[in-house]
Amino acid sequence: MPGAETRRRIVEQAKRIVVKVGTNALCDEQGRVDAPSIRNLAKQIAGLMSDGYSVTLVASGAIGAGIGEMNMSARPKTVPMLQAVAAIGQGQLMRIFHDTFARYDVKVAQVLLTRDSFSDRTRYLNVRNTLQALDELNVLPIINENDAVSVDEICFGDNDMLAAMVTNLLAADLLVLLTVVDGVYDGDELLDVIQRVDEKAMALVNHDRSSLGVGGMATKLTAADLVTRAGEVAVVANGRTPNVLRRVLAGEKLGTVFVPRARKMSSRRRWIGQASRPSGRVVVDDGAATALRKRGKSLLPSGIVAIEGRFAKGAVVVVIEQKSDTEIARGLTNYSASQLQKIKGLRTSQVAAVLGNKPYDEVIHRNNMTIS
Repeated sequence: MPGAETRRRIVEQAKRIVVKVGTNALCDEQGRVDAPSIRNLAKQIAGLMSDGYSVTLVASGAIGAGIGEMNMSARPKTVPMLQAVAAIGQGQLMRIFHDTFARYDVKVAQVLLTRDSFSDRTRYLNVRNTLQALDELNVLPIINENDAVSVDEICFGDNDMLAAMVTNLLAADLLVLLTVVDGVYDGDELLDVIQRVDEKAMALVNHDRSSLGVGGMATKLTAADLVTRAGEVAVVANGRTPNVLRRVLAGEKLGTVFVPRARKMSSRRRWIGQASRPSGRVVVDDGAATALRKRGKSLLPSGIVAIEGRFAKGAVVVVIEQKSDTEIARGLTNYSASQLQKIKGLRTSQVAAVLGNKPYDEVIHRNNMTIS
């Protein structure tokens, strides 16, 4: 699909937007929060909200703000010190956001999340309800990882994956990842469009990390992959480009656009396949793997060759192809691990004789499964 056509589709469809801005796009070279950058961002977002766009902001910078507040010369190395600096910086960051957005008559709300906010189904839905209520109030949610108690952002990325999970949680139309580079490069060439995040795309990544942020382009590609697999659009662009958000939404050739899959994933399947944390593994033979991948079938006991882990009925489990030892699906199991140990490899008609009853024909029903 040509880049121009992809960008036109963004303009036509994007009404709910998640904007993620990284540490280096918010802070100066000394690690202090850069007030002009935040004013520029606030002005753009306020304009979009005034025009009827629903915007959610995922903002890194708590650690960077804490570094500046404490006049540190370098980023701390230990997790406890990083968490302490994040706790110091988060209040400073929100104070600046509150005062800056107030200039444009936009009210803001702080939402601090952890990985468990997504992996637990009830908390996942509660977060979505809160964000939707803030949208109804025309209040801008400003989301960050709760770094003072969680190490996920510190260890795994500069909030890129958090932004992707929020995008899929809200079923937002567009994720814009703002960084300090113009997009994804192939050598010296800026790529206009990436059709799919595969091994070839990942090979383009420069793995260097900046002095303040912890993500880099690899996490941005991974985040874009998560969003596009759910059927939404992602863009990586330079947050310091003047009026970048409005220009991206106008279809201007800025940044790198990631093309979504043709079919949108349902909210339930997004949670199963992308947000939940699996409790165990179910290993299947070649026949079952083919039935799941190519024929859209449910998983039956006869195709299971091994069970790994302890889990209860209703848990999310990973389905592993025995031959390649790779993940092919995730889903909600109708049986516990102990029950599956007894019925693996059996025909459906044999289950009742072994367990005393047969509540389900399927171990994982197709409606409760996502293919990896």
